[in-house]
Amino acid sequence: MYLRETKRRNRDGSVVSYLALAHNERDPESGTPRARILYNLGRADRVDRAALGRLVDSVGRFLDPEASRAGEVEAAGVPPVVDARPMGTSWVADQLWQRLGIATALGEAVAGGRVNAAAVERVIFAMVANRLSAEPLSKRAGTRWVAERVFIDGLEAMSDDDCYRAMDRFGDVVGEVQRRVFFSVANLLNLEVDLLFFDSTSTYWETETGDAPADGDDLAGLADDEDGDGDVAAEAVEAAVRTWGRSKDHRPDLPQVVIGMAVTREGIPVRLWTFPGDTSDQKLIRRVKDDLRDWQLGRVIWVLDRGFTSEQNRRYLQRAGGGYIMGEKLRGASSEAAAALGRQGRYRTVAGNLRVKEVRVDDGAGRDRFVVCHNPEAAERDAAVRAAIVARLEDAIADSDGLSARKRAELAGALKTKPGYNRFLRTTPNGYLRVDRAAVRRDAHYDGKYLLRTSDESLTAGDIAEGYKALYEAERGWRDLKTGIDLRPVFHHKPQRIEAHVQLCWLALLLIRVAEHATGDTWRNLRAELDRLHLVTMATNDGHLAQRGELTPGQRDILTALELPTPPRIFDFTPADSAP
Repeated sequence: MYLRETKRRNRDGSVVSYLALAHNERDPESGTPRARILYNLGRADRVDRAALGRLVDSVGRFLDPEASRAGEVEAAGVPPVVDARPMGTSWVADQLWQRLGIATALGEAVAGGRVNAAAVERVIFAMVANRLSAEPLSKRAGTRWVAERVFIDGLEAMSDDDCYRAMDRFGDVVGEVQRRVFFSVANLLNLEVDLLFFDSTSTYWETETGDAPADGDDLAGLADDEDGDGDVAAEAVEAAVRTWGRSKDHRPDLPQVVIGMAVTREGIPVRLWTFPGDTSDQKLIRRVKDDLRDWQLGRVIWVLDRGFTSEQNRRYLQRAGGGYIMGEKLRGASSEAAAALGRQGRYRTVAGNLRVKEVRVDDGAGRDRFVVCHNPEAAERDAAVRAAIVARLEDAIADSDGLSARKRAELAGALKTKPGYNRFLRTTPNGYLRVDRAAVRRDAHYDGKYLLRTSDESLTAGDIAEGYKALYEAERGWRDLKTGIDLRPVFHHKPQRIEAHVQLCWLALLLIRVAEHATGDTWRNLRAELDRLHLVTMATNDGHLAQRGELTPGQRDILTALELPTPPRIFDFTPADSAP
């Protein structure tokens, strides 16, 4: 059944069309199909089109909606879509990758021998782009992600072997790539490297056993005095060896590696290091200092947290004109810190509600400046937390006087396992448990305070306090590496691939920070907007056409802020004789 149109020419030469609902029937004698008119609709120019529309709707209710729409699209001449995948995030990341000189640095570093440098560079970028996605995957799962779920310019597919070979080659040249990328980014973005912020963390590996000591020597290189300066502890050897150590991820049951990161005051990661899982902060800081000194970055002020505050570390950082700003433990055993806190002085307000005062402890040639920082809001929080701890402690020991001496000792042992209780619990000579009121008063003296020490004489007390607060950028980097970029879980075993995996995450963090710095927005928001841009492949009569969608205003704003060009409209055309 179909709508039949017949035409008749009038004497004056005009043509009139008539519409009818017809049905073809085959003549039983001749076998020739003939049209049988079921209903005459009259002249086409006078037909009730609204009635025809209602007829179409009533018929469509009995048909497959998808088939009906497909028929409408085909009738309208719109080619069917054979593939559609997000391209916005990967395309922007690729443009930044090229603009920051990472592609050039990586391609030139891995070139040589029978290595296809261009292919290695594309595979490494694909692994970095996957770290930037909303769902970072393993290297093996990433191969399907590239082939089926995302558009990577210049890479249609890759195998897991391609990934592992690229990681091995990347691991061979990672130091050179880091150096070239840093100077390219520093020159392009005019980075300020007078202050470098350093912090370390650890990450665990999904394996039940640790690695054997390197070369069977129990990592003796960590105790070798390689430069003959007598500072044995300074000779930390960078090596991604999984072993047990103090886990900052609260997974002491799994072997780990220690990772160090240096960032600028803008939060741009300068470099990442990997060390054996039992390397202490005091050892790795020497290697970090020496590595960056080789980059001609020796005359910088290092900003570090309280884990690095040892005299040997401080003097090592002062070599070649360097300096430091370090957090000092308030409740530690340092006599200098106690003297600094005990000095009288007047606070002055700097940024916001932060109050600072500078004190001098001694007048020696190697003297340090101390800055006492006080935050009134933090002081209120500290007081409230201490009051809650003391109240719970009082409840815990309220009826302890009636217990036997043995039971009281057991209770005291249990309470002292909790650091909060242990600070304020005392035992009388007769074995009774009491709240140490003197300890409570001493602790109140530290409310809202933190202590900084520096070797630099040019910075003001306010600059020192603000500089230390910017150490938050390094801590934010760890948070993004572990929760957004998914540094873990990791299953690699070869030290070279462990190092490569960490450095892939560093490149991803570098792209994120550059994008955030230029746009003033978070990567999560940028990615959500960019993922709306798709590359659509359509099957035309002439072949397959790959075309991007229309840019949204938000996407145009991102490209403008990043100073990137508009993506081309057409990305690929495969003629019909070669289309799949």
